Amino acid sequence: MHTSVARLGGRRLTAIALLLVTAQACATFGHRSPPASASLYVRLGGYDAVAAVTDDILARELKDPVVMPFFKGLETADLQRIRQHLVDQLCAAAGGPCFYPGKDMKTTHAEMEITPAVWNTFVGHILESLDAFKIHGRERNELVAIVNSLRKDIVREP
Repeated sequence: MHTSVARLGGRRLTAIALLLVTAQACATFGHRSPPASASLYVRLGGYDAVAAVTDDILARELKDPVVMPFFKGLETADLQRIRQHLVDQLCAAAGGPCFYPGKDMKTTHAEMEITPAVWNTFVGHILESLDAFKIHGRERNELVAIVNSLRKDIVREP
């Protein structure tokens, strides 16, 4: 063993040692939860996690007879644009590096006549998605607060 290590030379041995230390650090720290002071975006798992939750929510919405009519007649490209807007909006609201380029919620939903019942159905699907991804506690409460902050601009009260 000493012979093969000696043959590697100083630089190669240092590089291998550095790789081993890095691998050990990744294995050790890769499974820890982010610190409580981290942004919601980080605590959720970053962009891919936000996108996965968004995809799950949209899949539920598109299957629901109460919510689905609001998507009626949209082309695939329209749905992809809406999906990306939702990802960007949630990412930005959660403290991530995304920028939401869409219109404000009041303008976007002005003519949709979304009732409290439709809103409750929509939020119910969000909660189901959060359950599916095991998002509970503080992160769940913060996400629900973000969604609820939009209600006044989306729901048309009778």
